Amino acid sequence: MVCGGFICTKNALSALNILYVLVSLLLIGVAAWGKWFDLVSSIRVVAGVIGVGIFLFLVAFVGLCGALKHHQVLLFFYMIILFTVFVMQFSVSCACLSLNKEQQNHLLEVGWNRSEVTQRDVEKTLNCCGFNSVPLNGSCAASCFNDVPPECTTCSSTIQQAAGEVLRFVGGIGLFFSFTEILGVWLAYRYRNLKDPRSNPGAFL
Repeated sequence: MVCGGFICTKNALSALNILYVLVSLLLIGVAAWGKWFDLVSSIRVVAGVIGVGIFLFLVAFVGLCGALKHHQVLLFFYMIILFTVFVMQFSVSCACLSLNKEQQNHLLEVGWNRSEVTQRDVEKTLNCCGFNSVPLNGSCAASCFNDVPPECTTCSSTIQQAAGEVLRFVGGIGLFFSFTEILGVWLAYRYRNLKDPRSNPGAFL
């Protein structure tokens, strides 16, 4: 059967959802690994990544079941959810790619001031102290702060060097997966309107 028929569309939709399952398991595994080895101590960050992984797994599971069983209702809800995710992810990806340095610095400072746990994680990982200034009379999780006198750089200068590259990377990955999502919507829509060659040729599906 030529590609574009029932079997080919079914296999393509199934393969796409298997990819989503693998990505969701990777997200959950990386978050659990980071928490287990104390690389990330923020419960909110870990819970957020695991939550995204579980959500993606559930969406992929619905899509996979709908593809294997040619289930009209599951495929319909799969299309709606995936299209909603596409709109949100595409918007966030474009925002990541369009942020200038001033906007990046503002977002970084807002995120820094929101959580002391995140501050300690960043200070310990990047070996820096404070955001705009080193707190000589305060506390810092970086190893350089134990030197006498402390010879630490501010975390803003360290983060800003990589912030642009990280945002471009995240935006690019987000755009790539957003186009796979719109592909999934198109495949599900096409698949719903195809007849199963194994069923009654006169039946309407």
